[in-house]
Amino acid sequence: MRSRGILMLFIAALAGLVAVGLAARWMQNQGGDKGRIAVANTDIELGGRISPEMVRMVEWPQGSVPVGAFSDAGKLEGRVVMVAMQRGEPLTEGRLAPVGTKGGLSAVVPAGKRAMTVRVNDVVGVAGFALPGTYVDVMVNTQEEGSRRNDKDHAISKIVLERILVLAVAQEADRDATKPKVVNAVTLEVTPTQAEMLDLARSVGSLSLVLRNQTEDKPAETAGITKSELLGQAKVAPEPVQPPPAAARPAPARRAAPRPAPVVPVAATVPAVADASRCVEVIRGLSKVNECF
Repeated sequence: MRSRGILMLFIAALAGLVAVGLAARWMQNQGGDKGRIAVANTDIELGGRISPEMVRMVEWPQGSVPVGAFSDAGKLEGRVVMVAMQRGEPLTEGRLAPVGTKGGLSAVVPAGKRAMTVRVNDVVGVAGFALPGTYVDVMVNTQEEGSRRNDKDHAISKIVLERILVLAVAQEADRDATKPKVVNAVTLEVTPTQAEMLDLARSVGSLSLVLRNQTEDKPAETAGITKSELLGQAKVAPEPVQPPPAAARPAPARRAAPRPAPVVPVAATVPAVADASRCVEVIRGLSKVNECF
């Protein structure tokens, strides 16, 4: 009985050793051969130019080498990073600006876009939460068309630009920063048309930045708000002008019915008769009557 238990224990130990060996071999096969790639030797800021001391070569498993990685550190000298790099991160072609690009903020502005700076304060700059990499809407407060300057009764606030990327605050473009920072200038990424709109909005009124969700891209369809709408005073449309009533024409006068002509007795001269009597001829309508007396 004891010899049987010792045999089972020996078989179990042997199976365990075989399993460990197989697992080690599997992990070795998964790692495969190792190569050397270039990684950042120090933190590199957005738009920074790479120098030889910023790069070091490390061993990296061939099966998990990032796409666009460099095996020659000499090819990275003078290149400009388009994103902030941290120490130990692989340097890949997708994170670098084209060859020949100069360092600075202009290196990270995409083709067809422009960088424009606007002056802000602690309120306009969303209390310092408008950081590089966040998106904001630009709102302008001005007067309605045709009103006098500084006429508060005809003021209007309207969002003129939406989902504008913040490239930098003051002179910093680090997109990894999360701590609020109150600055006096913010640089925005805009198209040429948006740059014209932003410049005009800055000249006709005061600007405010509205922080928005980074993943929301639905436009806000607003018509702006005026002081009367803000205070709940509905605009009363002017009553249409009614045309003056037409002058009443006088009713045509009715013609009186002709009165019948009065019967006028016509005295006819009757020659004297022998007996010296007189007669008068009286006409009544169409009949004639002789009256003698």
